[in-house]
Amino acid sequence: MVNKASGNGKLEMYGGLWGGLIPLLVLIAILVWLSVAGRGGTQAFWAGGWLAIVAGLLFAKNKTEFCGTVMRGLGDRNGIVIVTAWLFAGVFGKLMVAGGLVEGLLWFGLKTGAQGAIFTFLAFIAACLFSMGTGTSTGTVLSLIPVLYPAGVYLGANPTMLAAAILSGAAFGDNLAPVSDTTIVSAYTQEATMRDVVRSRFPLSVSAAAISGIILLLFGGGGNVASLPELTAKVDLRGLLMLVSFGIVVGSALAGRHIVESLIWGNISATIFGMLIGKIHLVNIFHIPAKRGESTGLIEAGISGVVGAIIFALLVLAVTQILVESGVMERILRWAEKTIARNVKQAELSIIFVTILASIPIAANAPAELLVGPSYVKPIGERFNLAPARRANLMDCSVCTIFFTMPWHICVIVWYGALVSAAQSFNIPLPSIWAAMLNPYTWALLAVLLFSVFTGWNRKYADTNGGKNEILA
Repeated sequence: MVNKASGNGKLEMYGGLWGGLIPLLVLIAILVWLSVAGRGGTQAFWAGGWLAIVAGLLFAKNKTEFCGTVMRGLGDRNGIVIVTAWLFAGVFGKLMVAGGLVEGLLWFGLKTGAQGAIFTFLAFIAACLFSMGTGTSTGTVLSLIPVLYPAGVYLGANPTMLAAAILSGAAFGDNLAPVSDTTIVSAYTQEATMRDVVRSRFPLSVSAAAISGIILLLFGGGGNVASLPELTAKVDLRGLLMLVSFGIVVGSALAGRHIVESLIWGNISATIFGMLIGKIHLVNIFHIPAKRGESTGLIEAGISGVVGAIIFALLVLAVTQILVESGVMERILRWAEKTIARNVKQAELSIIFVTILASIPIAANAPAELLVGPSYVKPIGERFNLAPARRANLMDCSVCTIFFTMPWHICVIVWYGALVSAAQSFNIPLPSIWAAMLNPYTWALLAVLLFSVFTGWNRKYADTNGGKNEILA
């Protein structure tokens, strides 16, 4: 989570609010420029983050305090956990591919007919299950894209919709999993129990997932299935054994183990299974290269594959910290509070609007909840006697909508970085980073949320009479 400022708690910028916004505006302008030019990518985006920080320094009144702000952003605890998970997830993906999981999935697709839209739908379900078990959207896309994306493209899935399906599944788990940081923050800031939050959020999240599944079944196909001669060398039943490693990671996470520990067990088991079926040898994992500069094996290759995303994510976290400590987010919140909600529907709509607004410029969605949860969502919700779980759900669902479409947000950055790596490794089509805008879960969840507000479905009021909370139909 983004750290609060130290010292006087305020980073003063020339130009006030606009000065604080300069780093974000520079970053977004370069991202859009590169993406429109068709040259987008996590490594290409490094320049945007670097220039954004340089531009911010020029507008900072106290240069030393600005540098401290940048360092606090780079050292953000939440970011360090994500980076650590990326290192092991990157190697896990390489081991799964080297062990033949893609070939195994191809065999399964050819034998069962799970091709085109059906494969896209199954990829969405797999991502939902993985993200539910781990609570991490970034870990989901890092672990699944190296396997599911190339297999799906070979089996006739629409590349853009397949990529969006995996991102959708990652958003689902981030939204609903009790181990997700957004779920924990939303419950904590509203003083709600985890049990109430998850149980009452389940109908909202699952309804959105059902709508997403229908969309993917309708539009997830239409790609070209590789000809049988081309696939022959790539089909291998033994590769399905690698799914056991996937099950170990998910099972470990569901058992309450840390995601990093779960990924380490996955790495170890993937190595063992890959060796058992003859796909991986110790020399593939690590060896002394013949020439300086050559890869030492799968460990180095796995880490190298996520370096681009890691560096850019750190730069974005630094820019995010500037927004927080310069008072930009505080000004936005004060402006939002000037709107007086006259009834419960307007109050809930304002919670959705303010939360989404706060999540747009911030690279991680849990810090957005921390900003608006105590300062806006809780007092507005209490004014209209909304139950703590209802307030938490409105806020958490909101940060899992538009957030998962913006190309400067961490999960989308990681998602696209994994797509770039997979596309280059298998010489297959690469969608634009703006394909995140087609994420069906994002828009379905927003539609379900608005339906809930306007109809009162799933709305809970606080218990004031010693009885159970009322759920309005």
